[in-house]
Amino acid sequence: MSLLPVADALAKILAAIPGPVEAEHVPIAQAAGRTLAKNVAATRTQPPFPASAMDGYAVRAADVAQVPASLRVVGISAAGHGYAQEVGPGEAVRIFTGAPIPEGADAILIQENAQAQGDTVTARESVAVGRFVRRAGLDFAEGETLLRAGETLDARRLALAAAAGHAMLPVRRRPRVAVIATGDELVRAGETPAWDQIVASNGLALAALAGEAGAEAIDLGIVPDDLGALREAIGRARGVGADLVVTLGGASVGDHDLVQAALREEGLELGFWRVALRPGKPLMFGRLGPMTVIGLPGNPVSSIVCGLLFVVPAIRALLGDPAAGADRSEPAVLGRDMPANDQRQDYLRARLETAPDRLPVAHPENRQDSSMLSVLGSSEALLVRAPHAPAAKAGEACRIIRLDRRIV
Repeated sequence: MSLLPVADALAKILAAIPGPVEAEHVPIAQAAGRTLAKNVAATRTQPPFPASAMDGYAVRAADVAQVPASLRVVGISAAGHGYAQEVGPGEAVRIFTGAPIPEGADAILIQENAQAQGDTVTARESVAVGRFVRRAGLDFAEGETLLRAGETLDARRLALAAAAGHAMLPVRRRPRVAVIATGDELVRAGETPAWDQIVASNGLALAALAGEAGAEAIDLGIVPDDLGALREAIGRARGVGADLVVTLGGASVGDHDLVQAALREEGLELGFWRVALRPGKPLMFGRLGPMTVIGLPGNPVSSIVCGLLFVVPAIRALLGDPAAGADRSEPAVLGRDMPANDQRQDYLRARLETAPDRLPVAHPENRQDSSMLSVLGSSEALLVRAPHAPAAKAGEACRIIRLDRRIV
């Protein structure tokens, strides 16, 4: 099987996603980080009345057209305690920011331009009709669509939904992502490895990526290089109702790479295996009944990079995000000369040099071995080099994917 281009691999994965997971309604206080299942419209108008944008006096603009002008203060309008009577000629109402503007008044004389004495206020400057007035519905009107299906509910969107009158919100349930780490050489963090073992890190990283993307990660543990044990783990993924199964390691064709064989015995419909990228060539994708399966390489950097490129978009597609497959790269410039590339798309770990009013400068790390988490941990971006890209000089344009930005 030939190497599949990265864009084609992602398109195949997203096309095979059966559709968004089911919707549920949750209290707005529990909706942070969730993905909307339906559009959200305002149930009320905001503000529901003309309101003052400043502290001062609600006046009739015609009464202060010629200054100085003295007006009689007939009441007070404060937030939650509006003045319910009409303002007549020659009258003013003391008003505070956010308070309703009384009937009859059509402008705000700010307190800096007013001089109060007893129940009289003198305007030192004229004001135009509508000055410092927030009209009713300035923010939004009842029935107006404010949020759209597929958006992630962050702090600003939650504030908007609350202001629009929603106590419950329709969201997608969290997709269940079963993570299966494989390999006799692995032990869990905190355990003491034997001389020929290492501490497993990929599973923790992929669970974190899944959680940040909006999924529920289900750790199915470390599975030894044994066909029966692998098939049993796949059965457990079925048992927990996984929407997506992510395997780590064992996806190649060596004597100890048994993941693909175990999946095939369980009924895997293989979509593709091997992608033209570096790191992460031995990437596998298929369908196993209702479950999507993505098999990631065992090298930790490869698994994390492929998790960003393929697992996260798959989760976002399960959540109904219309931008699930959007290009997350952005322009930058090279910090050093680069040789011509081969047939694989490169994702080089890089440091960024940033300054105001210019594109970031990407400095690829000298060490790019896919086992080196220390290099990935200190990098700020992945420098993307297209297949067959010609040699490039420092200062030329390039593309990067930032590692220090939220996934959604």
